[in-house]
Amino acid sequence: MAGARKAAGSRPDLPGFNADESPLGRLATRGGRDGEAYLGVAETLAGERLRADFTRAGMAPTLTQRWDAAPRGGGTGRGGFDLSDSALDARRRVDAALAAVGPELSGVLLDVCCFLKGLEQVERERQWPVRSAKLMLKTGLAALGRHYGFGAEAVGGAARLRRWGTPDYRPTIGGG
Repeated sequence: MAGARKAAGSRPDLPGFNADESPLGRLATRGGRDGEAYLGVAETLAGERLRADFTRAGMAPTLTQRWDAAPRGGGTGRGGFDLSDSALDARRRVDAALAAVGPELSGVLLDVCCFLKGLEQVERERQWPVRSAKLMLKTGLAALGRHYGFGAEAVGGAARLRRWGTPDYRPTIGGG
């Protein structure tokens, strides 16, 4: 997080997180009255994961002409472009994440995490009271973090370890 200001007592850097680009960056690095950041690691990681899937899915609007979608002579006549399997999987993950948080919170998550709108802009566009977008965002990110399996114990970008087996399962050395 080069160039990002860290709050007193802040946590370790988040991997692949550019605080200068994301509206979550300010909330994740700036300390509040108590010196702690407004967003926890799990909430920040959940928002960045949604944004990564949204970008991989090709759902972000483009500002230029898409030449790969233009019809070509002798083509199949389908008109559009084919999405890769990874883009389709990313779309499914975005749809599942937004369904998990519900329609009340998915809009503010899309606006802030994916379209990179500031909280003031979201409040103006939705005609919400001042500071309400901040509360709705935190609530949505908490629900999103639960959906992704990020617990409150997530530190430094690592969520809790998942494995198959019962709690008393112990692997044996040598396969015996």
